[in-house]
Amino acid sequence: MTRPLLISDCDEVILHMVSHFGAWLGEAHQIDFAPDGGDFSASMRRRGDPAPLSREEMWPLLDGFFATEMHRQTLVPHAAEALARIGAVADIVILTNLGEHCHADRVAQLDAHGISHRVVCNQGGKGRPVARLLEEYQPSAAIFIDDLAMHHESVAKHAASVWRLHMISEPSLAPNVPQATHADARIDDWSEALPWILDRLSGLTAKA
Repeated sequence: MTRPLLISDCDEVILHMVSHFGAWLGEAHQIDFAPDGGDFSASMRRRGDPAPLSREEMWPLLDGFFATEMHRQTLVPHAAEALARIGAVADIVILTNLGEHCHADRVAQLDAHGISHRVVCNQGGKGRPVARLLEEYQPSAAIFIDDLAMHHESVAKHAASVWRLHMISEPSLAPNVPQATHADARIDDWSEALPWILDRLSGLTAKA
């Protein structure tokens, strides 16, 4: 029998990103960042200017952060320990929305935190890449973890058999964001999520 499969996002699930991105925006670009769980660009304002940045202005800033500042990112509490437990019984793939040019840096970044699993880069919704991973691995059970509701909706559309866990590990964001409609559960702490994950990967709880 094939092993079960965990497919997990990285930023704000395994590694903190928002707080470090905000610090860098202030230091390098004199931009104040006050995210509330909505559109990032609407939460960015140049100092002295009350108007939020446009999405066209936001993307180069995000690209710049991942190009030069990934070393700032810190490990989410309990993530490494939980992934080690899960990795003993299941395959793990990190599905991250970064361009392919960032792949080697993301692999090295995670490896430096003791997390050495396959990394797949993606752009856009994650439903289709999750479906491709299911076709490749043919797992006995599968779980998808992400902090963004749009990706849970995409996975529900393209890979409905997958368990979907909504997790936001950034404490400044989590209280402002409701559970994703298309997620099966919302758990923001890895130590609390681990029993839920292991139970479903074992097949003890069947997906309706």
